[in-house]
Amino acid sequence: MLARDPSPPPLPPEGTTTKPGHGNESYIALVWRRLKRSWTGMAGLCLVVLLLLMAVFAEFLAPMDPKATDVAFAPPQVPVFHDKDGNFAARPRVYALADSTDLDPVTFQPIVGPDYDHPRLLGFLVEGAPYKLLGLIPANRHFFASMDGQPVHFLGTDKFGRDVLSRAIHGSRVSLMIALTVVFIITVIGTTVGMVSGYLGGRFDVWVQRFVELVLAFPQLPLYLALTTLIPVTAPTNVFLAFVIIVMSALGWAQMSREVRGKTLALARIDYVRAAMAVGATDRRIIMQHIFPNVMSHVIVAVTLAIPTVVLLESFLGFLGFAVKPPLISWGLMLQDTATYSVIGTYPWILSPVGFVLITVFAFNALGDGLRDAVDPY
Repeated sequence: MLARDPSPPPLPPEGTTTKPGHGNESYIALVWRRLKRSWTGMAGLCLVVLLLLMAVFAEFLAPMDPKATDVAFAPPQVPVFHDKDGNFAARPRVYALADSTDLDPVTFQPIVGPDYDHPRLLGFLVEGAPYKLLGLIPANRHFFASMDGQPVHFLGTDKFGRDVLSRAIHGSRVSLMIALTVVFIITVIGTTVGMVSGYLGGRFDVWVQRFVELVLAFPQLPLYLALTTLIPVTAPTNVFLAFVIIVMSALGWAQMSREVRGKTLALARIDYVRAAMAVGATDRRIIMQHIFPNVMSHVIVAVTLAIPTVVLLESFLGFLGFAVKPPLISWGLMLQDTATYSVIGTYPWILSPVGFVLITVFAFNALGDGLRDAVDPY
């Protein structure tokens, strides 16, 4: 039998670089490299970034004041690049609707058509309704709006004549704020309870899990409706919103804690955790230094998948009138106008907030799927 050479393999020449993925990358860099290979994950990441930017700079991106009124149930105005004669126009424009002298032979109402004689030119960074950027900086520039300050409705108006697109952009701030706040509270409580329960075990774990099962056993939708009806009608808007966030958080942390507990039970049996116990490390140090970093990958994926669930729940409760109330704007509150089939059939553009909800759900789900594949060690 030939003897094996005990000498270590030669080191690479000085100045040479190692190829990516051969042990010289951190965990975050490795996850990022894997995530970039998933086109759905990257698409979800880009959409999430755009949604967050839209929520932060809502006043700048909205073409109009969301509280300003105009013609009720006005149809969407599509930007065009031609004049009334069909000739090409370099500057985009929209044509407002005007009543004509002709009457509809069935309804005997004036026939409404585009007013080609008075086009409304569009432009970028034009002056409009004043606002405070980020709540601090006074400004009056809007990203894309009418150059003469006239009302323009790219997604039409609602029953009060308010611009649907501007309200949807502003509504993203409340809807995403509710979702992110609820998921943050759920993550903190669920992760803490799950790690402590799984690590300590014994009777403490048994009693905690019985309480978790009790919370999971509640029918959530009837309980949501019952708890939200306890809020007085005269309660301030901030109190109403805070109560809704507390109710959603109180019923959502249990599932997160159950998942984290399962991961903690597996990690508590690993050699380096047992070694830390043997050398006398405190429970707090073991949980924070050894268990918490290893469950973070699962928690991050769970967070990205929990956000769209909360967005859908807020939209549903807002549609029923139990999430937020005016003067706040949310996607669920805007969907209250779609309560009857006759309104939807006559004015289908009021369903536009559904598109924002679908994009948000797709973005976070796609990002969560991409992260789940990227953090999977197998």
